[in-house]
Amino acid sequence: MKRITTLVLSLTTVGLSALAGGLLHNTNQHIAFMRMMARGASHEIDAVYTNPAGLAFMDHDGWTLSLNIQSATQSRDVLTTFALFPEPDHTRLYKGKASAPVIPSLYGAYKKDRWTFSGFFGFTGGGGKCDFDSGLPMFDAAVMAGVASQTAPLILKFPQAAALFPQGYVDPSFYDIESSMKGRQYIYGLQLGGTYKILDWLSAYAGFRMNYFDGNYSGFITASANDKLKGAVGQMLPLVQQYAPEYVPVLSGMSGEGGLAKVALDCSQTGWGVTPIIGVDLVWKGFTLAAKYEFKTNLSIENDNKTFETDVPDAFKEKMADYKHGVNTPNDLPAVLYTALGYEFIPEKLRATVEYHYYDDKHAEMAHDKQTHLKHGTHEVLAGVEWDINKMFTVSGGFQNTDYGLTDDYQTHTSFSCDSYSIGFGGAVNVNEHIKVNVGYFWTTYKDYDRSEENYFNTTLPGKDTYSRTNKVFGAGVDFKF
Repeated sequence: MKRITTLVLSLTTVGLSALAGGLLHNTNQHIAFMRMMARGASHEIDAVYTNPAGLAFMDHDGWTLSLNIQSATQSRDVLTTFALFPEPDHTRLYKGKASAPVIPSLYGAYKKDRWTFSGFFGFTGGGGKCDFDSGLPMFDAAVMAGVASQTAPLILKFPQAAALFPQGYVDPSFYDIESSMKGRQYIYGLQLGGTYKILDWLSAYAGFRMNYFDGNYSGFITASANDKLKGAVGQMLPLVQQYAPEYVPVLSGMSGEGGLAKVALDCSQTGWGVTPIIGVDLVWKGFTLAAKYEFKTNLSIENDNKTFETDVPDAFKEKMADYKHGVNTPNDLPAVLYTALGYEFIPEKLRATVEYHYYDDKHAEMAHDKQTHLKHGTHEVLAGVEWDINKMFTVSGGFQNTDYGLTDDYQTHTSFSCDSYSIGFGGAVNVNEHIKVNVGYFWTTYKDYDRSEENYFNTTLPGKDTYSRTNKVFGAGVDFKF
């Protein structure tokens, strides 16, 4: 058959989304979050991100700095059943491997009297890369369906071909497909702001975060005739030349060096946006009530293509249009409300926090208004407890549950999510009054998502996917006071 080379389509959110948070946010920026999860009532240096208004109640005047390093690994698998797949039960597993071996974040705060000025730098979204070494089912299915639809009329015209092609079309046993898809995505965040203690029990924060999006996406599919197809074409060619010469180019192309399609893509994407942030913190008789609100961030990403070739069948043309050079695609970060209630059961000894996050995803514009297919914005519930064993050692643990409001129309192979819960634990060591070392580990358990459609990615054939994921993150960090 004709050779197909397809360096296909951006893997827009195949980039690692291995970190805690909503569809587009990473909230585990500090190791204290990893080991406790619920840090929305924190009055320590990690509050720069989780509870910036709470910095007014830090126990140290002067500078506090924090450096954190995390390492994340994740799998993103798709189990697909499609009528043209030659495997048993027509089912094939596509394995995606995501990794971010080094995820840094840096915090700084300067407190004097009632004022605290703070800053933060980290990967607030994305955070790594994902490789599908065996490609993705939507592309393999499109190639197989395209070959079948183009060859069936030819074979039907010649009953003599039935013995050569018993399925009535050129099925996948006549050619070999190789494919690989890769995506890389980072959102860098730089946050600056100020906190003021209005009263001895009340403080407020105002600031902003600059977000810079950087991504690159590439891949390939090659489908080439095997000896079985070349032999069948050789037997049919004289017959076609005699009785239907108009089909000779189609038949010759099946085993030649031409192509049913050829797409080459090496697409980089960049964009930026600013997130205004406000927060309040109230402390009363052992209770801490805190809230932070991040406004919606208007963010558009622009394509910069090193390679873009578009000799493709109609099924690909609409998808490829989004990735032409210079095209801008909306990728807003949603508004987010964080609320937390903390209580100190034993002063300076035992404390716990419960927390709720709401991501207004349905009002954050995505490509092709994809956000409208969500049932609701993301809901997160968190809880954590922390115990100071003594002045040197602290241990903690926590839980987070995430509900995205997913639907079949929202999910795609290049962008799928699964509802989940996470468990984290770890500890801290106060080396001296100036240095604290944090270590933490958390893993996420995802609920498989099943998706079926009668017209599987416009192939006119039914198909079914099961999306599954795993996630593990380890980290360590150091806090400095001076």
